[in-house]
Amino acid sequence: MEKFARSWELMRASWEVLKVDREILLFPVISGIALIIVTASFAAPLFASGILDRSVSSGGWDAVNMAIAFLFYFSTYFIIIFFNSAIVACAFIRMNGGDPTVSDGLNAAFSRIAQIAGWALVSATVGMILRTIAERSNLLGRIIASMLGMAWSVTSFLVIPILVNEEKGPVEAFSRSVRLLKKTWGEELIGTFSFGLVFFVLGLPAFMLVALAIFSGKGMLALGFAVLSALYLITLSVVQSALQGVFQAALYQYARSGEAPTGFEKDLLRDAIQPKYFG
Repeated sequence: MEKFARSWELMRASWEVLKVDREILLFPVISGIALIIVTASFAAPLFASGILDRSVSSGGWDAVNMAIAFLFYFSTYFIIIFFNSAIVACAFIRMNGGDPTVSDGLNAAFSRIAQIAGWALVSATVGMILRTIAERSNLLGRIIASMLGMAWSVTSFLVIPILVNEEKGPVEAFSRSVRLLKKTWGEELIGTFSFGLVFFVLGLPAFMLVALAIFSGKGMLALGFAVLSALYLITLSVVQSALQGVFQAALYQYARSGEAPTGFEKDLLRDAIQPKYFG
């Protein structure tokens, strides 16, 4: 309950920033559209050529298919990181007394496009390795892959704010993220912060709408409930993505300076990531 309350307060503080600069919401929308286009551009040729069916039936992936999968990973990571960088850049401007625009966010992301591409390459490589371990291992291997994925999420949490705000490449940014996290929260961390729990609760009405669609039977009423559920979940996803970017910017500024940016309480940011105590 305490974790939920802390998450709610941090989400509320992030919302206060987002509320002033609602144009930030355009970034996750554009990112989502771009991801759909990229996914379709990869999926359509694979289905049409029969490559996907042959790979599934053979139970494995050859070198060409692995290369295609890696290119897909890289493309999706690049899109997500690029637009998250734009969100973080706008949040930085607002937290430092400025009035950001969509152009400001895009310009900041484009100015760091080489570093963003480099980090997308690193992220895609790690993602492919973890996926390969999980798919080719037994239960223990999948658990290990999951733990490695969690550790990666923790240590890389501040990379995007660092890429946006500091003149560092992807490897340097990752190293800097690790150092900031250790300096601020100690050597052992339980995990990174996420608004996932809060948004899971906020998403429950969507599941109620799905239930209404099922029990109302076929027809326009059921379709209406299903459409409302989808629109509600899409809206929540857009807002969550924007708020997460704002929070990353705030957490980075706190880790870097020890001071909470405007609109955030220092104690909340200090407790956002919990050190792991032994004994």
